[in-house]
This record gives sequence, C-alpha cells and structure tokens, in this order.
Amino acid sequence: MSARVPAPGPATLLVLAKEPTPGRVKTRLTPPYTPWEAAALAEAALADTLHTVSRTPARRRVLVLDGRPGPWLPPGFDVLPQVTGGLDDRIAAAFADCDRGPAVLVGMDTPQLTADLLAEVGGDEHDAWFGPAADGGFWALGFADPSRAPALVRGVPMSTDRTGEIQRRRLVAAELTVCDLPVLRDVDTAADVAPVAACCPPGSRFAATVTLLAGVAR
Repeated sequence: MSARVPAPGPATLLVLAKEPTPGRVKTRLTPPYTPWEAAALAEAALADTLHTVSRTPARRRVLVLDGRPGPWLPPGFDVLPQVTGGLDDRIAAAFADCDRGPAVLVGMDTPQLTADLLAEVGGDEHDAWFGPAADGGFWALGFADPSRAPALVRGVPMSTDRTGEIQRRRLVAAELTVCDLPVLRDVDTAADVAPVAACCPPGSRFAATVTLLAGVAR
C-alpha cells in the first residue's frame, strides 16, 4: 500500500502553457487557420483555462509558462518559467516546485474544462488523478504527494497515442490509487476546434473566437 501524505486543504493548481505568439503556438492548426488566427485560438483557450482555475478553490495557483505573461493572465497566479528539455522534464519540474499537499497540473488545450470538474480533483483519498485525452495523451495529472511526480513522469514518451496509457500504467505500478477523470478532447488540429468549442460552457472565449473566425473568408 502507498503511504499517502495528508492533504491540507485544496490542491495546488498548475497550468502548463506557452505564450500565445503567432508562429509559436498551435502550428498544427495552420492551415486552414493563419498563424495569427491560431494564436488567437490559443490565447482564448489559455484565457478560458486560467479563468476556470481562478474560479476553483485552490491552495495556490501557478502558471508554468514558456514565454512572457500577457493581458490574458488574471490576478492570483504565481508565474514560473518552464525549464528546458522535453515535455516530461517540464511537467516533472512543475511538480517539483510544489509545497507539501496535493497538486494537479492541466494544460492549455482543453478550454471546455469546468471549475466543477477541476474542484473534484485533490479532495478525496486517492494518491493520483489522471485525466485521459481522446488522442491518447492526458489533459490532467495530479499527485497527493507531488514529490512522487518527477520519478513517475520523466521518461514517459510524450505526444504519442500511447502517452496516457504508459503514464497511467506507471502510476499503478507505483501502487498509487488512481482516480480516473472524464476523457476530454484536446485542441491539437483544425478538426478538434469545432467539437471542442461545442463543449465549452457559456461565456467561453474559445467558442466566441471560433465563431468569429468562422465568418472570416479563407
């Protein structure tokens, strides 16, 4: 049996993100979107995610950022730079900065995420939380004891259709009790844009941006 660290209140919520700069984000959306349109979609998705996190009870809110903060960043977040290296190294380093207590990391690719769903993470008796993505990756990863994260994340092959399967298997092999969250669809390609927008809650910046760009002649 794993030794669980007591959870002192809500979880630390981590958002791993890249500054939404044209030509640097969501390059798989181009074409049909231009680099500027892809960046607008990325900014809207990031803004929605940060808004959701800001509305969720948390011990601490942290944006782990590749780039510089912009006007899309709401108050109440600590901002830390991402380390260099692969995605597995960057995720591991994000958890390494956490204090004692549960910590949950999400990305910027699921603007349909709601505060109700996120609030369920970290507040029960599980050792880990795992949110699978429809493409075989994962959209959320959490640990009751974040000091376990580096050893369990580093070396997982990222951005494959088996990334989530391999990551979850590592959690189970480490004898962690895993809470499985609902499957969500990432915005990775142009084919993902409309289905994800349709799942977004009212007031979504991402859905509004998709509607706006739909009216732009291509």
